[in-house]
Amino acid sequence: MRVIYNEQMADLATLLGEMAGLAGSAMEQATQSLLQADLTLAEQVISEYDRIAEMNTLAEEKAFALLALQAPVAGDLRQVVSAIQIVGDVNRMGALALHVAKVARRRHPNHALPEAVNGYFAEMGRIAVNMGAAAKEVLETRDPERAAQLTEDDEAMDDLHRHLFTLLMDREWKYGVAAAVDVTLLGRYYERFADHAVEIGRRVVFLVTGVLPPDTDVEAEKI
Repeated sequence: MRVIYNEQMADLATLLGEMAGLAGSAMEQATQSLLQADLTLAEQVISEYDRIAEMNTLAEEKAFALLALQAPVAGDLRQVVSAIQIVGDVNRMGALALHVAKVARRRHPNHALPEAVNGYFAEMGRIAVNMGAAAKEVLETRDPERAAQLTEDDEAMDDLHRHLFTLLMDREWKYGVAAAVDVTLLGRYYERFADHAVEIGRRVVFLVTGVLPPDTDVEAEKI
């Protein structure tokens, strides 16, 4: 029974890692579609989200099957419960990349972003992709030290988001209300993507050590 449990947990960890990798790739493509007004890339992200959704369903089924059939306790129960929570975070990362792609598609053939903020979003996209790759890494390796570093990685994203908000509030903003709304929403999508990667790191630390790191600013999902 123990061998079967370990194999099933390993399969689930691999699946979650694959999902995180797909979410990171989706955000990379979504960012390119946003910056380049590339409809083909946007459509590709939108169509490929179905794969993440299917994997999400499979991961949930595997996690709940472990809970129901293996009746884990103590450390094993901690691992399964953490995996169930991580499923939700990885799925939201994919959904946030999807939201970015949908904005790019909605504004096509125009650019959704004023040129003045392209640099912000190029950097936010880079950070998000790196954090998606890091989330994949920690899910596969269960390295608590690398998992904890995701909080530090998120600080750069938070700084960019704050600067972006300051720019929007500036009286010199000249791109209109519609652009301001798009920029506000998009900035939030990238910030939330990073927050969910941080939460994955926290859960990995917990399932390995039994100690949950201090809470982050991940709050109830609103968008």
